[in-house]
Amino acid sequence: MSGHARRERSATDLPAILGGRPCITLDQVEANRWPILTGEDEQAVVRVLQSGAISINPEVAALEDDYRSWLGVRHAVAHHNGTSAILAALHAFALEAGDEVIVPAATWWSSVVPALHVGAVPVFAETEDRCLGLDPVDVEAKITARTRAIIVVHLFGMPSRMDELTAVARRHNLRLLEDASHAHGAVYRGRRIGTLADAAVFSMQGNKLVPAGEGGMFVSDDDELCERVVRFGHYERLRTRQSPDRRFAATGFGYKFRMSPLNAAVARVQLRHLDERNARRNENIIDLSHELEQLGFQTHLAPTGVQRVYFEFLIRHDETATGVPIGALTEALRAEGADVQRPRYPLLHQQPLFTEGVWAALARLPIDAAEAMKRYDPAALPRTAAASGSLLKLPSFPSAERPLLDQYAEAFRKVMAHAAELPHAGD
Repeated sequence: MSGHARRERSATDLPAILGGRPCITLDQVEANRWPILTGEDEQAVVRVLQSGAISINPEVAALEDDYRSWLGVRHAVAHHNGTSAILAALHAFALEAGDEVIVPAATWWSSVVPALHVGAVPVFAETEDRCLGLDPVDVEAKITARTRAIIVVHLFGMPSRMDELTAVARRHNLRLLEDASHAHGAVYRGRRIGTLADAAVFSMQGNKLVPAGEGGMFVSDDDELCERVVRFGHYERLRTRQSPDRRFAATGFGYKFRMSPLNAAVARVQLRHLDERNARRNENIIDLSHELEQLGFQTHLAPTGVQRVYFEFLIRHDETATGVPIGALTEALRAEGADVQRPRYPLLHQQPLFTEGVWAALARLPIDAAEAMKRYDPAALPRTAAASGSLLKLPSFPSAERPLLDQYAEAFRKVMAHAAELPHAGD
């Protein structure tokens, strides 16, 4: 073999970080562009603008009807974001000062911090690594005489272990809230996510699976919960209620959570396209997941009886099995042109809001800072911390074609084939 041929083979076979040629050369901008906005979205917004009713408009009620029909629930109440919908749901649960709510630490802060503003005390439980949700065994172990509710997060679009979590809630007479912000369209044992608990909340922020720019939706079959949610943040609706809460129409309960009809117009279009866009994204990610599973990565494919969706695509790397630190792996994949990142959600029990006792002041509880600091130990939840440190985020490929996915698979194969040679691989 000529020297030229040897050099060509070396450039092809070696990872780019070791002097080879990058695997991923195709454009990724359009393949990963999200949200997908078209003339249909534009026309929906223009119709609202032309109506002149850009604050209170029937478009919001129409979106609520869409959610009720899609999920098969009795009630849907639109909010200006998912965070306010979670706050309203916790108000509706009638929590009292000092009541405890069991929550995950591996989630965005909006799943947890609203509890402080109804005077509740978050109690963090471990996350299990297969479905990325609350570990039902640890949840039950964390229940005390003060526990009143559990907030379940279907993280990144993977349904949590709802049969077990529902059973725990029933055994202890606890309220159960689904934070389904990542999980539009997911199904658990034949039932849509968002219909498995006392209430659920969806987010329609711009990178969610039903993106509206901003928006949230509270859903429930419980008449009383819905009534409390309306009076908490929708004073303008109280005038039309056939209930004693009409007397609060002049003041409400101090919050104004109504959704913009411009956002609702976009959300209605996006919801109509949810199934087809989820299907394409799922097909792309599942195909690539099977390739990565063969290389030893855990890709969180859905277990039997579950249909997950992909708000984000996270995989787990077993550093002890490969000997490659996740930082070294990340840099090698980036050198191949892969858009890979570490997860963007810091563990909440390690954040100053909790470790420095600030949470107690927000909750307006008579708990001194020393006790607060004892309650939230950043070294707690060792399984959650270990699992979080092993995750790697890939693009979610909403519009990718097969050649780009093939290039990603080849990048992973090439890097793993030279794992022992990567810079700092033995550190």
